Amino acid sequence: QDFKDLRALCLSQGLLFEDTTFPAHVSSIGPNLLPEEKLWQIQWKRPTELQRNPHLIMDGVSRFDIMQGEIGDCWMLAALGSLTLRKQFLENVLPKDQGFQDDYAGIFHFRFWQYGEWVDVVIDDRLPLLNGRYLSVHPRTSNEFWPSLLEKAYAKLRGSYQKLNGGYLSDALVDLTGGVQVQFSLKDPPPDLEEILKAADKSRCLMGCSTSGQARRNIELRNGIVQGHAYTVTGAVKIPYKNGWKHIIRIWNPWGRGEWKGPWSDDSPQWDRVEPKYREALLRNKDDGEFWMSCENFQEQFSWLYICNNTP
Repeated sequence: QDFKDLRALCLSQGLLFEDTTFPAHVSSIGPNLLPEEKLWQIQWKRPTELQRNPHLIMDGVSRFDIMQGEIGDCWMLAALGSLTLRKQFLENVLPKDQGFQDDYAGIFHFRFWQYGEWVDVVIDDRLPLLNGRYLSVHPRTSNEFWPSLLEKAYAKLRGSYQKLNGGYLSDALVDLTGGVQVQFSLKDPPPDLEEILKAADKSRCLMGCSTSGQARRNIELRNGIVQGHAYTVTGAVKIPYKNGWKHIIRIWNPWGRGEWKGPWSDDSPQWDRVEPKYREALLRNKDDGEFWMSCENFQEQFSWLYICNNTP
């Protein structure tokens, strides 16, 4: 489907685009994502029906725009969270020639890397709702829709929303970048893990990590970490602490809430012993799903680390 031709056709006819190849129908959701009676209660609505003044992007693109919906696609959203930190990749996936303000015709497009080439995926902007709640990613800012529309395009690429329910973070990192990814088992980590993390952060790699456990169950431990879940690694630094140095790692939960409660978490006493200039630069004390932890705790709590870059 050619985005520009289809949009021009819709504008000339005064119609909003309806995508027959990925229709607003149960078939696009998938048969087993929800109990059957709920599947038939799904309503499809355009952002223009949900909000008076919708935007594709408000005040730039950020990982904090993303809040996971009912679909278990944390693996894809953790990769997307990492992508938002790397603008050179992001502009490739999220073309700038579209929006709700100019030439709006209910049609959008996103690009993903598949089998050695970039594929342009065209969608209409009808989003699935169940009892008035988003089935898909819901916007933290109520009228910003890039996460839900990008997720819909990825669901179309994969075949249905159900196909996003469980997957591999490593696959999503490659699909969003066309890059090369490497995985490290944290149960048997390389001896220079701290240096690898710092070097990957400095060379602007995309990074994610995951916990072991049943992805379908999403059990939250007392320490705040969720089992069978994927997270984004958003930073790795070495700071002066007590009489030496401390390696700490920043991690973000695609739920957009739910954080680690142990050492180096938002309210932990460790921060009282850090020089104010470092504390002010690094610490955001908010329930936004992002937190710091030590390298030791990181290895204990997570099972895999994924690093992806556009060159090996």
